[in-house]
Amino acid sequence: MRSFRNKNKTGRHTSGVQFEDEATERLLMLGGKSACRTQLRNARIKTLAEVEFRVFSQWGEDGIVEWLVEHIPVPNTRFVEFGVESFREANCRFLMMNRNWRGLVMDGNVENMQALRAQTLFWMYDLTAKQAFITAENINDLLIQSGFAGPLGILSIDIDGNDYWVWDKITAVDPAIVICEYNPILGDIHPIVVPYEAAFTRFNAHHSGLYFGASIAALKLLADKRGYEFVGTNSNGINAFFVRKDLAHAVLPLIETVCAFPSRHRDSRDVLGNLSFASGRDRLQLIQDMPVINVSTSERLCIRELVAPYSSQWLSSM
Repeated sequence: MRSFRNKNKTGRHTSGVQFEDEATERLLMLGGKSACRTQLRNARIKTLAEVEFRVFSQWGEDGIVEWLVEHIPVPNTRFVEFGVESFREANCRFLMMNRNWRGLVMDGNVENMQALRAQTLFWMYDLTAKQAFITAENINDLLIQSGFAGPLGILSIDIDGNDYWVWDKITAVDPAIVICEYNPILGDIHPIVVPYEAAFTRFNAHHSGLYFGASIAALKLLADKRGYEFVGTNSNGINAFFVRKDLAHAVLPLIETVCAFPSRHRDSRDVLGNLSFASGRDRLQLIQDMPVINVSTSERLCIRELVAPYSSQWLSSM
């Protein structure tokens, strides 16, 4: 197909593909706004899964974020999200565009940040993009240097590895809501975490890509220590949601069952990097020889040593 260029209303040249993307984005936003209005009909919900919808998030996080922000008196309209790639698929993109929030996004890849700065939304909204490989040692300096220290509406952590360790060290911000990725393959019983390594990347750690992060039980312990209440996860078993304890009263009575969901993802890789589609408990078998730390006891053990890592409820849903 031949490429062609048009001028938009501001006089800027835009490609046909970009125009098509922007038109699609407007339709997505209309659908998202309609879903927001539908949410308002629910006085109470069974679980967070009931309010899921997807506009720009990977799964149903857009809907959950919208529902939480609608009901919680957040102190300000600032967010920080890291591990966003180019921000085309993210937990806070719809929030920013729908409610005009101000945000900071960070990713370790230079090309991803360049791609973000080239997007129309980068000048349309108050968005800061910073290229950085995030570690437990540098996260606070990055937040302070970027001008985002202090109160936040939302902190979203998704770095496929050291999420637990990084959240544990964050002191520069005080978010009302925290979204943190968990690894459902590690089960829901034991509070276990992959040992900290500053340069950790999931596929370098294990070819399957399944060895990373923390179990939901570990994140619950950390959240409680940090002063947060667990309010649930998305139905696909990826992201956990926590609300600061002084604000949680606004939503906990509205949620019938606060629970974490297992996953049915089959994104494992073989040694050649090809998808191997492992499912269920077979996924844990692939990483059974890898070490984890029980954050409750500080014991270091091998995954194969875990006794009954899954609850009966999770086993029946995997």
